[in-house]
Amino acid sequence: MKALIYEGPKQMRIREVERPEPAEDEVLIRVAYSGICGSELSGYLGHNALRQPPLIFGHEFAGTIESIGERAARQTTLSPGQRVTANPLVTCGLCSYCLAGRQQLCTSRKLLSAALPGSNAEWVKLPARFVYPLPDSISFKQGALAEPLACGVRAAELAAPRPGDRAIVFGLGPIGLFVIQALQVYGVETIYAVDLHRERLDMAEELGAKPIDPKAGDVAAEVRAGGALGVEIAVDAVGSGITRRQCAELTAPGGKVVFTGLHEAESPLPVNVMIRNEITGFGSFAYSAANFETALRLLAEGKAGFPENWLTEAPLEEGAVWYEKLLGNPGKVAKVLLRP
Repeated sequence: MKALIYEGPKQMRIREVERPEPAEDEVLIRVAYSGICGSELSGYLGHNALRQPPLIFGHEFAGTIESIGERAARQTTLSPGQRVTANPLVTCGLCSYCLAGRQQLCTSRKLLSAALPGSNAEWVKLPARFVYPLPDSISFKQGALAEPLACGVRAAELAAPRPGDRAIVFGLGPIGLFVIQALQVYGVETIYAVDLHRERLDMAEELGAKPIDPKAGDVAAEVRAGGALGVEIAVDAVGSGITRRQCAELTAPGGKVVFTGLHEAESPLPVNVMIRNEITGFGSFAYSAANFETALRLLAEGKAGFPENWLTEAPLEEGAVWYEKLLGNPGKVAKVLLRP
């Protein structure tokens, strides 16, 4: 089969590789679309220890079932030809974290595009229990967005908004934009959105958020206008020292900060401020199975997703070109979807 192979820092090439064969409990999926994730961009640069060459990237995808292992065929209602997406975080299902519904903390977890071959290929396989049928109301393109939306759902779940809470989101890549939508589903009406790129700010404004360009204005002054002490919820979807600090500093006493960006491994924080203001900090990593299912439901109900004009479709052969473009400012592009 044709696959886009990561062969080293900034080296992506189309290769012919052997088509995977599903084991007894697995499903083989013909990929319709495979999204490019920000974590894979860091892997492309050689900055992600979990992604070692040679490797097929891709874990945000949708497609059609090609074949099913014998045990999976007996134990599920999945069938060849069925339109599906999949939770790419393969977990054991037996540990205390999995049994408690916190699958993202499973110490045996394996992610497609890191520990397992990913979806930047004509076919991808994974255990049947992580495969979900797509409702008729969800296109293949929107189905490929279920995974990043689930990340936004998890961040909002940890923030646990209360009536009247205000929020701020730093970083308006796909995760930040989905955090905005997830917070809105929870009932948050006032959400400030911060990014350095005008196109990203425009997208956040289209979603109903209040855009703030830190190059043109004072973020703190706008958040605290009218005597407000800050926001009740701050989400960092960047992962830089500056944005993490700003989240903590702009959170009102008793508020919450959710850290989901992974750009820098270590950052100084105003811990004394957080202590004196009793600010609660959360790390938000990936999502639980329930979060993934919620993301699918929100897509099906039209409560979340990206407009078609925010999605860029490209053939798999142009994948390397798009990895380079996404390292800069690709314009008004929320997600690039590769088509094998």
